[in-house]
Amino acid sequence: MNRWYGKVLGFIAGWLLLRHPGGGLIGLLIGHAFDAGWVAPGRAAPYRVLGLASDASDAEIDQAYRRLMSQYHPDKVAGAAPELREQAERKASEINAAYDKIKSKRRR
Repeated sequence: MNRWYGKVLGFIAGWLLLRHPGGGLIGLLIGHAFDAGWVAPGRAAPYRVLGLASDASDAEIDQAYRRLMSQYHPDKVAGAAPELREQAERKASEINAAYDKIKSKRRR
């Protein structure tokens, strides 16, 4: 999805606040940062965790989830050092949270 409204609103707000064309340029740059997800990256984070694009199909999401869970499941590193187990648990919980968030969004 290619968003554009952040750029427009940023341009208008920058121009009005600074009352100068340079303000419009600054607002345009800030609006582009919001549209690109640089400022608020939380919206695309679940897809980034699974290594997918936001237009991935349900089958691709399930496949990526299974692949990552088989790789990072805490039971696979049960005999490893405590630091590795803790890291695997954190990664597995991050993968589960991302998968649950994507699935709940798609159910609506």
